[in-house]
Amino acid sequence: MAIIAVTGGKGGTGKSTVACSLAYELSKRNKVLLIDADVDCPNDHLLLSIEKKKVKDVATFLPKFNPEKCIACGRCAQACRANAIVSVPGKKPIFVEQQCIGCKACMLVCPVKAISESKRKIGAVYRGRKGKIEFCGAELQPGFEESSPVVNELKKIAMENADSYDYIIVDTAAGTHCNVISALLGCDFAIAVTEPTPLGKHDLELILELLSILRIKSGIVINRSDIADAKVIEESAKRFNAPIIAKIPYSKHIEENYAKGKPIEDEAIKKLANFLEASL
Repeated sequence: MAIIAVTGGKGGTGKSTVACSLAYELSKRNKVLLIDADVDCPNDHLLLSIEKKKVKDVATFLPKFNPEKCIACGRCAQACRANAIVSVPGKKPIFVEQQCIGCKACMLVCPVKAISESKRKIGAVYRGRKGKIEFCGAELQPGFEESSPVVNELKKIAMENADSYDYIIVDTAAGTHCNVISALLGCDFAIAVTEPTPLGKHDLELILELLSILRIKSGIVINRSDIADAKVIEESAKRFNAPIIAKIPYSKHIEENYAKGKPIEDEAIKKLANFLEASL
C-alpha cells in the first residue's frame, strides 16, 4: 500500500484533475482510495460524478462560560491565540464564537473552572464510489475558518481500512497552510502540480520546500505545459532535486471531459501512473 499526495502551492493548476485522473488510471489494475482533503472547496466528487453520502458530522470543542463562577481574571483571553475572547479589566470576558478554533487553552487556564466543554459542528465526512475507486471526502462548515480538524478527522475515517488498498491518493488543498500539512502527513510520495508561469514557479518552490521539511519524496507534473516555456519549472526541479514526471499539454478533450464530470484519460496520466507503479 502506497499513500500518494497530489498537491501544489498555487490554486487552479489542475491539481484535482490530476488526482482524479490518476485515481481512475490506477484503478484499472489496482484497488484505489481517493481522499479529497481540500475540505474548504471539495470538488473531486463532481469531477468523477460521484454521488456522495454523509457518514459522520465533525464536531470540535466550544467553550461554555459560567458567569456565576467567573472572577474576571482575564487569563482565558491571555491564553487565546485566536483572539476569540475579549477581556476588559473588572468585567466578564466577551466570547467571539466565530474566532474560536477549539484549542481548549481557555478551559485549561481558568483557575476557578468557570469554563466547561461543549461541541459545535464544523464539517461532515462523506463516502462514495466510482467504478473501482473508493471515495472519501469532507466539507468544512460555512463560517468556520480552521479546516485542519476536519482534515484530521477525514483522514482518521478514510484510513480505517488502509491496508485493503493498493494505492491511496490524497488530494490536498492549494498552498502550504496547516490544512495542507495535515493532509500531507503520513504520505509516502507527493506529486506537485504546477504550470509554466512565474507564479506557478514561485508557489511550486514553496510546496517543494515544505515537502523537503516534511521529508516526503516528490515529483513534478506540469499541467498546460505548452502555454509557455517549461524551462522556468525545470530550474526549480533541479534546485529541489524533484524530477518532472509528466507534462500535460492543454487539450480541448480534457476540457470537455472535465466539464462533463468524466474521468480524463491522457498519455501523460498513463506515464504518471506507470512511474508510480514502478517506483512505489
